[in-house]
Amino acid sequence: MIEISHVTKTFNGQRVLDDVSLTIKDGEIFVILGESGAGKSVLLKHMVGLLKPDRGQIRLDQRDVTPLTEKEWLALRKTMGYLFQEGALYDFMNVFENIAFPLEEHTSLTHEQITKKVRDILQLIGLQGVEQKYPAELSGGMKKRVALARAIILDSRILFCDEPTSGLDPIRSRDISDLIRNVTRKLHCTTIITSHDIANSFRIADRLVIIKDGKVAALGTQAELKVSPDQFIQAFIG
Repeated sequence: MIEISHVTKTFNGQRVLDDVSLTIKDGEIFVILGESGAGKSVLLKHMVGLLKPDRGQIRLDQRDVTPLTEKEWLALRKTMGYLFQEGALYDFMNVFENIAFPLEEHTSLTHEQITKKVRDILQLIGLQGVEQKYPAELSGGMKKRVALARAIILDSRILFCDEPTSGLDPIRSRDISDLIRNVTRKLHCTTIITSHDIANSFRIADRLVIIKDGKVAALGTQAELKVSPDQFIQAFIG
């Protein structure tokens, strides 16, 4: 469980997060929605230790991670996967090498064990037979799938996805959203997503939060948000 309590963050005099409190349950798909500049990505970066709050506390499984050193965060991040908005694949590595990289860096598995694990992950994401291709040879949707495979190759307990459908057409956006949902259920991990994609977010999320001006404007299930009396919420979700 991830508990965020009264987190505030200011950059150059501008308050980007303003007393944000929420709880993310184990095993759920939790989506952070909001307009551009609302603070979605800043909130995500606090959860992975890339930023520290000016005030407030973040707890992972009841452990206060706010004061952790970078060395302690490096150890903790081995239990987390991060799907970057643009995939962030290494152009000079092929698909196999990109996915295998975390295993080679953080485990003592043999080459045969790594090969099997990479092939199993490729089967899970529906991309068998592309191990030798390079990122430049892949479509946008395929790059996202490979990046997702790399994010979960260490059997991540928590998966963070920053705008996973960004740059994809409606069909590919639906596909990658469905894949994230299926992977979450298969691995029994907790998945936190930032997104502008309201339609797909509503389809796959267990709960959602809408951030406005750095504050929690609404929090709940799709059904609960749809009956919110708040005019901004209704305008935002359409």
